[in-house]
Amino acid sequence: MSKNFYITTPIYYPSGKPHMGHAYSSIIADIFARFKRIEGYNVLFLTGTDEHGQKIQKEAEKNKKDPQIFCDELSSTFKSLTKTLNLSNDDFIRTTESRHFKSVNEIWNRLVKSGDIYLDKYSGWYSVSDEAFYDDDEIEDKDGKKISRLSGSSVEWVEENSYFFKLSAWQDKLLEYYKKNKDFILPLSRRNEVVSFVEKGLKDLSISRTSFSWGIPVPTNNDHVIYVWLDALTNYISALNFPDTNDRKFRNFWPADVHIIGKDILRFHAIYWPAFLFAAELPLPKRIFGHGWILSDEKKMSKSLGNILDPIQIITKYGVDQLRYYLVKEVSLGNDGSISMENLKNCINNDLANNYGNLCQRVFSFVKKNCNNKIPKANNLKEVDLKLIGNIKSSVPSLINLINKQDLNSYLKMIVSFSFEANKYFNDSEPWTYKMRDPERMNTILYTIIEQIKNISILLNPIIPNSTQTVLETLNISQDKFSIENVLKDNIFNHNQELKNLDILFKKIENDN
Repeated sequence: MSKNFYITTPIYYPSGKPHMGHAYSSIIADIFARFKRIEGYNVLFLTGTDEHGQKIQKEAEKNKKDPQIFCDELSSTFKSLTKTLNLSNDDFIRTTESRHFKSVNEIWNRLVKSGDIYLDKYSGWYSVSDEAFYDDDEIEDKDGKKISRLSGSSVEWVEENSYFFKLSAWQDKLLEYYKKNKDFILPLSRRNEVVSFVEKGLKDLSISRTSFSWGIPVPTNNDHVIYVWLDALTNYISALNFPDTNDRKFRNFWPADVHIIGKDILRFHAIYWPAFLFAAELPLPKRIFGHGWILSDEKKMSKSLGNILDPIQIITKYGVDQLRYYLVKEVSLGNDGSISMENLKNCINNDLANNYGNLCQRVFSFVKKNCNNKIPKANNLKEVDLKLIGNIKSSVPSLINLINKQDLNSYLKMIVSFSFEANKYFNDSEPWTYKMRDPERMNTILYTIIEQIKNISILLNPIIPNSTQTVLETLNISQDKFSIENVLKDNIFNHNQELKNLDILFKKIENDN
């Protein structure tokens, strides 16, 4: 089995400032990337910005800026978000880069060569906001305006010469592929949605525009620019130095293991992208995972409602680990999830401060006072000690399986349960009662609980990397030892080295209304 793992976020359309939806996709992808690294995989984690299209051109004109300068400024905002969210991405792709132009040109030429592109006239509904085409049955009237039923965005009737991709020719092959590869689109509800759409019949897709100029020109006709989605989707292989299919990066990492996307761009990724790849004679990604929307107090975030949650503001106030943990716990991956500041505070206080944080503080303080601030050695582990340590070690295959199925909520639930068990073990074992009468038993209890803190911290590291790194480094465990292998190993500690000082990991949030 290959020990390479390639995961991507959507590339974000930088026509406005980053919001919670951007943060959520990125954090989820980062967690999977980090887990695969501690599992021993060679990981490539890609994110970036999608910088072409009519919407960008209009925004640049409105701001009286050259589109490239406008994109440079906005892309830098999204690039800085990767630091704010503590993402571990290995690359940041921009569709205005020369490496991307080469890939898009090659894809176009391959589609021409396969006979899948022809010139005709496009007439239909188009949303500049979504950069998407819609059929008549996907349009409705609202307040005298035509809008998309799917996104709520306004649409306009467009008629122009256009190159078309023979999407309809790939309908049967797509349906056959979905049937043979049940896990290609997850969760199941998204797969059913895509299959149902394709079964209704696919129309050929307009893949060029002449009404604006900000994009990659069609190789043989500079009057046309390539449709922004054909352009954007190619980013996943431009980052691998395509069209050089002999390049080590391309050979090691394509096909991608999983594209993490929001459900609103499912059609582009699960229908258009596979069809383009079929026509270009390239392998398909192994999985498309479409997560739901982040809702603010049960409502979809929108400027008009004034309920857009700014991830940067929340991180500044509460902390990045706190937001990462909360999003995983509160939102069932694959479904829409409502988040609120009140629930965030409760999560920080109950899960992080009272459970994991309190466990670490209590145990390390006790060791400092009673064991010369060094991890004691264990002798004669009892059944209760072996059971505590054994439970987490024996669960590792199940935990890996949950990650491989993108079942992040069940994964976190299991780790939290281990933390509760560890707190209970420490309380029930009462090591303080053994200090005078049986110091050997006290030492064994402390070794056992610290072994469990080490294991919990490594498994939580992909979700809350800063806090768990602090805990593990307090135990003198260096970052190169954060691995599943070291969860399965006993006693990787240096018993002669003093523990480092540990400040309060998670400050409790008082009511600050």
